[in-house]
Amino acid sequence: MSRQAVTKHLVLLEEADLIITRKQGREKLHYLNPAPISEIYGRWVGKFARKKVQALDNLKQALESNSGPEGD
Repeated sequence: MSRQAVTKHLVLLEEADLIITRKQGREKLHYLNPAPISEIYGRWVGKFARKKVQALDNLKQALESNSGPEGD
């Protein structure tokens, strides 16, 4: 990836408020902005993850209810 392409993507991420930049001398440091990323996770990824976690919890409950007092 060219330097210009990286710069273009970083500018887009900064405009979308997904990264925070800070100038330090001649350098420009980039940091992830956790607040909007967390919101995106909650809206998009979280709903799919909840289903998987719920399925695993249901499986765990079913396995535990099928095991006898001896822990078979």
